[in-house]
Formats: sequence, C-alpha cells, structure tokens
Amino acid sequence: MATESETDVKIHFLPNLMTAGNLFCGFIAVLFISKGRALGGMDKLAETSQLYTNAILLIFGACVFDLLDGRVARISGQESDFGREFDSLADVVSFGMAPALLLMDIVLFELTDTLGQILAFVYLLCGTMRLARFNCVAAIRNQGTSKDFNGVPIPAAAGFISSVTLAMLYLGQDHPEILSKIKFLLVVLMLLVSFLMFSNIKYPSFKDLKIGKQRPVPSVLVAILLVVFTVRYYEWMPAVVFTLYLVYGLVRPSISKRWRREIEILDDEDDEEKPADSVDA
Repeated sequence: MATESETDVKIHFLPNLMTAGNLFCGFIAVLFISKGRALGGMDKLAETSQLYTNAILLIFGACVFDLLDGRVARISGQESDFGREFDSLADVVSFGMAPALLLMDIVLFELTDTLGQILAFVYLLCGTMRLARFNCVAAIRNQGTSKDFNGVPIPAAAGFISSVTLAMLYLGQDHPEILSKIKFLLVVLMLLVSFLMFSNIKYPSFKDLKIGKQRPVPSVLVAILLVVFTVRYYEWMPAVVFTLYLVYGLVRPSISKRWRREIEILDDEDDEEKPADSVDA
C-alpha cells in the first residue's frame, strides 16, 4: 500500500517524456551493440560497422534528449526530485552501459576478455559514482551554489567516447592498420575521461546558455554554422567538439573572467555564483 509520501511524488509528463526518450535511445543502442557482437564484432567490420554507427548515433540522440529534459523542466517550472532520479537512472543506461559496451567491442577488442571487461567497467563505475555523487549533493543542499559541474558530466564523457569510436570506425574502413596503432592511446584517454568524471575539476553546465546582449547575431550565426558543420561531417566533427569541451575544463582556471564570459556566452551578472537548479548530471 502506497504511503502518503509516495502518493505526493510529482511526476511531470513532458520533462519525463524527454528522459524516457533518453532511456529508449540508450536501450536500442545496447541492442545494436549486442547484435554487432553476435555477428563478429571488429573481426567482421564490414558487416557490423553500420550497427555500431547506429548505436553511436543513438547515444548522440540520448544526449539531445538529456539536454532537453532539464531545459523543459526549468522553463515549465516542473523540476522535481523524481525527475532528477529518473534522469540519472536513464543516464546509467545511455551514457554508462552503452559506451562501456562500445569500448569493449571497438577500443578494447584486441585485449584479453578479462582486461577489456575490467577497463570498460572502470568507465561504467566512475560514471555511475559520478551520478550518485551529483544526486547526493543535490539532495543535501537542495539548491546548489554554482552553475558549474564538479567533474565532466557523464553525457559529455559518453559523447567523447562515442564520437572518438565513430571516428575510429570511419578511419578503420579504409585504414584498418590505424586501429591497432592508436588502441593504447585510446585506452589512456578512456581512463582519463573516467577520472575526470569523478574529479572536482569545474566544467561549465551551459544550462542557462544565453545569446550575448551585445552581439546576438554573430553568436547565433556561429552556433548555426557549428551545428551544420557537425552534422555534415558527423564522422569526426563530434569528436572535435567533445574533445574541446574536455580540454576547456582543464585550462579554464587559467583563462581570465572576461574570456570565460565570451566563451560561455555569459552576461556580467551571470559570472557571479547563483543557485543551481540543473537536473543534468
């Protein structure tokens, strides 16, 4: 029998519909990866490449839904504890499990099964712990004190892993020798991303992204060109975008506040610390 507190849980339709879309994309991505493995994985790249590509595109789709659910919740005033928890559970599938399976099949495929499984699990473990830490902090203080994320958000980590994997598949079709030459570098990058997720390095959330008041037209044009260019060259451009985001967090402390406002498209008052209400993790 449901208690009074259980019946009082607020479940808003539209934001949670976006989260359900995130979860659906992650679920179908896992199915594509499993089918690719059943057909031979990287040993039969000609037959499985499209399956892995579809899985990666679905992870990108999950990123879009994850971006939308928080924005919809804030705009409509429908933020809730349920939405935050549901979002994190969906993220474990879409940005934890699916990329971990991709790592095993494409990046770690030449390692022993045990070692590959351990390394992929490290990524999944760090991502899940990152989500748990985010929810604990949000529950303790109810409202945050900064717009920044502590550590790389798991959607960005998954986007980086998936986009680099997509670039590998693209290059591997014509130059299969490249895969064996860079596999160890990719293992190092995977471990680095895992560490960054659970680190305390500050990354901008962009949850209150605004077009600068002083030059809105150039900002819009740059954003449109970036989206068009990324879609046109989807095989490798997403890897550039996600890599820049990861690197930006590392060099951000050394950048002046003026340049940070320009890069993050903030107004002067936005550079000050304000309560955070993001449900993204």
